[in-house]
Amino acid sequence: MFLFHTKVELQAYLETFHQANQTIGLVPTMGAIHRGHLSLMEQSLQENGCTVVSIFVNPTQFNNAEDLAKYPRTLERDLAIIRSLSDQIVVFSPAVEEMYTGETVAKKFDFDGLEFEMEGAQRPGHFDGVGTIVKKLFELVEPTKAYFGEKDFQQLQIIRKLVEKEQLKVTIVGVPIFRAADGLAMSSRNERISADGLHQSTFLYQVLKQAQELFKTDSIEKVNQFVESQFKNNSTFDLEYFTIADEETLKVATVKQVGHHYRGFLVAHIEGVRLIDNLSFN
Repeated sequence: MFLFHTKVELQAYLETFHQANQTIGLVPTMGAIHRGHLSLMEQSLQENGCTVVSIFVNPTQFNNAEDLAKYPRTLERDLAIIRSLSDQIVVFSPAVEEMYTGETVAKKFDFDGLEFEMEGAQRPGHFDGVGTIVKKLFELVEPTKAYFGEKDFQQLQIIRKLVEKEQLKVTIVGVPIFRAADGLAMSSRNERISADGLHQSTFLYQVLKQAQELFKTDSIEKVNQFVESQFKNNSTFDLEYFTIADEETLKVATVKQVGHHYRGFLVAHIEGVRLIDNLSFN
């Protein structure tokens, strides 16, 4: 494994691959590496001559200082996990000052309205922070492909829009959600939940699966009512929102339209931890 903390060191190492026209895969992460992250790395290793994994807790995408402070930072453990997958992975773990010179502020982006839906409505400025750091990483690494998990589906669509609007030369690869055997979506935030809480959190996936089945025969309104009733009967969770949205525009759907692809998005809180999940309804 190769570990770099500065942009100069990383670019010097990657220059050999660029000169040899070898493909480079990038897996951007905020650390707290889990099996879901490894699935992204595995795909990159299969498809590229070099795989770069960034570990950087990006302050500009947090609109809650407490959430930023609580975010797990486990670099040594992360490196051990990555090393166990492959000793050929390049890890870039910079300090905040390395990525943001001067003020630590996000650039303003226009994502054609994608940034105002769902998570954007709940977390103002979040996707400006995401776009800022991802664009910095793309310009630094110059990857052939970049890998993002579908668990953060809205983020995935926004990164695709970023590449389109900024005319960046990188292919965005969406990787299916990696789930535990009981269906729980892998997340760095899971580390903050007790063993009993994790067991109970499989409820989110169960509700999504039931909603997916209902969607085949019932109206969107009835599916929404079903999900809300499930959470009213489960005091363990605080439902922040459930919505069925068009996969391309991310706009909330009220009626089904032929030729459109829909996805159910769910956000709920347990033990003070905010969990997100989603499922294709087509």
